[in-house]
Amino acid sequence: MASTVTTEPSENPATPSRPGYGQLLRTRGAWTFLLPGFAARQPFAMLTLSIVLLVRHTTGSYGVAGAAAAVTGVSMALFAPYSGRLADRYGQRAVLIPGVLVHALSGLSLTALALAHAPLWVLFAAAVPTGASVPQIGPMVRARWGVKLQGSPLMATAAAFESVTDELTFVVGPLLATALCTTVDPAAGLVTEAALTLLGGLLFAARRGTQPPVSESGHARVRQASALRVPGVRVLIVTFLGIGTVFGGLQVSLAAFSESIGEPALNGVLYGTFAAGNMLSGVVCGAIAWKAAPQRRLVIGYTALALTASALWTAHSALLLAGLGLLVGMCIAPALITGYTLVDDLVAAGARTEAFTWLTGAVALGQAAAVTVAGQLEDRLWDGAGFLVPLGGTLLALMTLLALRSRLVPPPRHRTVARVVGHRSPVAVD
Repeated sequence: MASTVTTEPSENPATPSRPGYGQLLRTRGAWTFLLPGFAARQPFAMLTLSIVLLVRHTTGSYGVAGAAAAVTGVSMALFAPYSGRLADRYGQRAVLIPGVLVHALSGLSLTALALAHAPLWVLFAAAVPTGASVPQIGPMVRARWGVKLQGSPLMATAAAFESVTDELTFVVGPLLATALCTTVDPAAGLVTEAALTLLGGLLFAARRGTQPPVSESGHARVRQASALRVPGVRVLIVTFLGIGTVFGGLQVSLAAFSESIGEPALNGVLYGTFAAGNMLSGVVCGAIAWKAAPQRRLVIGYTALALTASALWTAHSALLLAGLGLLVGMCIAPALITGYTLVDDLVAAGARTEAFTWLTGAVALGQAAAVTVAGQLEDRLWDGAGFLVPLGGTLLALMTLLALRSRLVPPPRHRTVARVVGHRSPVAVD
């Protein structure tokens, strides 16, 4: 009776011992999904701020504007994991095409209703499909990297590269949304977001050759266990919720601060500085060959994030606020990159798109809660009270992470002995 020993997938022989961005970007076929993926995810960074600025213009209240944006974020957080599961099961193209069509129509409807001074419940109702149909481009791109780089140490570099790409969109997106809403028309940001989502989403969906394969066998119909059943994923969801409170709290509070000093256009610059810090630290993270375990890096990075976010409410000048925002941004990227890297170790390949969308949805949910609470604080208390939201959100998430960090340790990977003759299950050996 013959037997063979199978091991984990071997590393790409072309991959250097110290992987970097140059090697990553030379991966065959990568640019065919990177460029349309960048175009397709750009509008996502415009959505929340465009809603806040439009509804604030039509209602005069940051609280109402934050609530409308929050409905969009909650809707996205609830539907994103389901979208990820559908993409894992039926393919990304099958989910993207109808999704971007619905999103564009919903966004335009929300714009028209806001300009018509529709009742608040009507605005909230229109915000639900707008958020539910947000295309999950980032998780889909990460899943494509997973197919291209299976078993390669370049996966950590890819996670860093994707974080940098995300943050580049959060540099450009808020600046573009602010410029459109303050110099063209309050509705211009949301209209542009809908148009770019439609165009970019369709271009990305057209790149069928690089999407993760969908099995046509009968085994494809077997129900795939949800990524949510992995304990480590649930811990990461809480940590990403805390990161979402930073995004949401800053979006509302920076807009309120800029208006309070008579410089509304400064909002985009301040938020862009925060996002630039995130992007720059992401570049550095991807260039370092880390020796520390990712669980330890996440705890250290998140502690730094909570400490810097706790100081935001003390800033009373644009220069100091920009400096603190830069530091907060520099602390976010390491946490995001490490969290996404852990998914590759914790979750089976067939559920990774869903896992990535759970994390993306957690950020959106944290952002939604933050814009709601921060808007109310800005309306009812002092200018800058909304900065208390990132303080509370990151500290609560940090306590959860410290208490449950052992669940982020992936199960040991075993070699298996696969028998050529017979039907016995593979036997794990040390």
